[in-house]
Amino acid sequence: MTLYASRAAADAAADRLKTYAQPQRLMILSRLIDGERTVSEIDEATGIGQPALSQQLAELRRADVVKTRREAKQVYYRLADENVTTCVRGIEAMFGGNPNMVGALTAALTGTTSPRIASRHNGAAAFARIG
Repeated sequence: MTLYASRAAADAAADRLKTYAQPQRLMILSRLIDGERTVSEIDEATGIGQPALSQQLAELRRADVVKTRREAKQVYYRLADENVTTCVRGIEAMFGGNPNMVGALTAALTGTTSPRIASRHNGAAAFARIG
């Protein structure tokens, strides 16, 4: 559905975008593209810090953007579904500093190649700090 034809669809899209429009959340989501991670692994990769990380993970859970799995005392986080993965890859393609943004975005949307822009160690940190 085109957004101009439906206020409800536009409102839903705007609400979803608000979930993504926070640097720490983008960093977390970018890290999770490569698979599920524990809180400590996410913290180590992003450097967000425990209190803020827990707050942002809770917000991502409430928005159904991430899912969890418990194993003993460890909680593992992963992206909720392929739509979330495609969205995060698209954000990286558009804002990750790739000189061929169109090619990177096409790859992100079609899943033809890995469009990872940021390093595997910094995830979204590379583009979340711009500005």
